[in-house]
Amino acid sequence: MTVATRILVTGGTSGLGRAMAAALAANGATVALTGRSGEHAAAVAETLPGAAFGLALDVRDEASVTAAVDAAWTRLGGIDLLVNNAGLGMRTVNPAFLTEPQPFWLVPPDGFRAVVDTNLTGYFLVARAVVPRLLAAGGGRVVNISVSESTMTRAGFAPYGPSRAGSEALSRVMAADLRDTPVTVNVLLPGGPTATGMVPPGPRPAGMRLLEPEIMGAPIVWLASEAATGVHDQRIVASEFGAWLAARG
Repeated sequence: MTVATRILVTGGTSGLGRAMAAALAANGATVALTGRSGEHAAAVAETLPGAAFGLALDVRDEASVTAAVDAAWTRLGGIDLLVNNAGLGMRTVNPAFLTEPQPFWLVPPDGFRAVVDTNLTGYFLVARAVVPRLLAAGGGRVVNISVSESTMTRAGFAPYGPSRAGSEALSRVMAADLRDTPVTVNVLLPGGPTATGMVPPGPRPAGMRLLEPEIMGAPIVWLASEAATGVHDQRIVASEFGAWLAARG
């Protein structure tokens, strides 16, 4: 499958981001993956099955975003696809959130702000830096990574749930703003909890089944391919991707 050749994946050093970066690189793309540590991002990039390099990027910081996007654009010779993935999970405010959920009024304000700044404002800042370049270059694609709707409203999931609900609403606004332009915006989510660092080790709720991060590989490769040309404002669930694709005919 022919895929877009120049791709920026934020939060690409672990979990879903690393799985998507690996799948894209394995299918012929050159991937710029980011993490807060540039050295760590570079080390991860060296392990991918294809062309990749790492960049330092703190999505909460405008100067860091500008510098990383400039560097990615220069080294890649442009960007065809932005995968907005960098995020913080519930573990940052409650390490035992799966077995000992806490109500929103016990969430530390600084922790709330850090999650929202990363998961919502971060998507805005990176897209704000990339999309004008895509428009000027004549086109491109944005994929924003999201979560299941049940996660957005689950008890004990402040601030993670609200931050992801906000990023999904932002995605719909971005898609509306970019309608009738050569830049597309779509949302991709796993379809359930995944075996990443956002899920703490130890006891889990009875019956909880974890998806593997690699489930994101097939849909992100398709979204980067010629087959997805013109696909816009779609919400794609990775665990249901085969059925979704078949229904398109």
